[in-house]
Amino acid sequence: MSAPEPQPPEPIPGARLLFSLDTSSAHLNHGSFGAVPVGVQRAQQRLRDEMDSNPMRFFTQGLVDRIVHTRRHLASFLGADPDGSALVGNATTGAAIVLQSLGLRPGDEVLLTDHGYGAVGFAVERECRRTGATARTVHVPLAAADDEVVAIVRAGLRPGRTKLLIIDQLTSPTARLFPTAVIVATAREHDVPVLVDAAHAPGMLPVAVDALGADFWVGNFHKWAYAPRGTALLAVAPRWRDRIEPLVVSWEQATGFPLRVEWQGTLDYTSWLAAPTGLFTLRTLGVDRVRAHNAALAAYGQRVVGEALHLSPAELPDPGGPTVAMRLIPLPEGLVTTMADAVALRLRIADALTTEVGVSAWGGRGWLRLCGQVYNRADDYVRLAQRLPQLLAALR
Repeated sequence: MSAPEPQPPEPIPGARLLFSLDTSSAHLNHGSFGAVPVGVQRAQQRLRDEMDSNPMRFFTQGLVDRIVHTRRHLASFLGADPDGSALVGNATTGAAIVLQSLGLRPGDEVLLTDHGYGAVGFAVERECRRTGATARTVHVPLAAADDEVVAIVRAGLRPGRTKLLIIDQLTSPTARLFPTAVIVATAREHDVPVLVDAAHAPGMLPVAVDALGADFWVGNFHKWAYAPRGTALLAVAPRWRDRIEPLVVSWEQATGFPLRVEWQGTLDYTSWLAAPTGLFTLRTLGVDRVRAHNAALAAYGQRVVGEALHLSPAELPDPGGPTVAMRLIPLPEGLVTTMADAVALRLRIADALTTEVGVSAWGGRGWLRLCGQVYNRADDYVRLAQRLPQLLAALR
């Protein structure tokens, strides 16, 4: 018996009114930059007003304690040790901190998959150039089953030489949930440290960071947990904490991790301090309710757009998990082969169809990425399905 076709979920009452998004466009790419609820925007603005009314008092009287309190709140939501976690600007920043703290040397290797985020790959390349280490990427087929993914990663490990494995919990270019816990356990058997790039996990996926057992884990709160942009958490296993160094040294250097990483002088810390308001918003709507709604809506969008492009269900990639709120749709062969092509098509869709989507070039072809969020409606995807085929046909 075939699985039932994805149907749109019932909208969450009032959720759409929480956002200040331009209603002249359909915003179907929440995964790239998120969207900050109005209440969170106002909370951050109040903090900025406080900061600018007396900068000396704001920065010198209790700010460190407020950062620590915020970190404990966010870490607890993720099941991470607050004393072993640090607030950072984003997942890429966290990855860069880990890379430069490893002490890589000539002959060492960093192992990645070809589903990784591009900026993290650039960070690896830079650190390898600086240290003489090498980067190696293994190919994981998009439709690979979980056991096949684990086998590919296991085969790529070189114990004694592989000094870091970077694995995505949920991939950005391919919207694929990886069997992260099994991969971490496999790497541990070979004594290979693991950095989990969990940029999309907070808010979207049920997460228990400490139980996962990774050496390093970093996730953004400003994507799916409604925090202001520039809010992420880097969790570090106990054996590594004394080795973690910030990218820039500050007055908290002697304090050690995590404050030496968090305190960066005259940063605008209001995004971090307002992040608990984002979690309050998520909890008020209902965490499980939001996750189920967003995943169902993304699945529906994938179906209706896929049907409009005459794709069979078998041609539409399965994200691998019930709460994944991002879905891929293959574009016609030859239409997108480079990232420049992907950017050009994304902009064309935004201008011509007043719809924001994600477009990537992966595995030699183009992919459309759709997201589901509480401010979206089924009609957003239907309108895209009605108009996209004609636009793509004109570009071929």
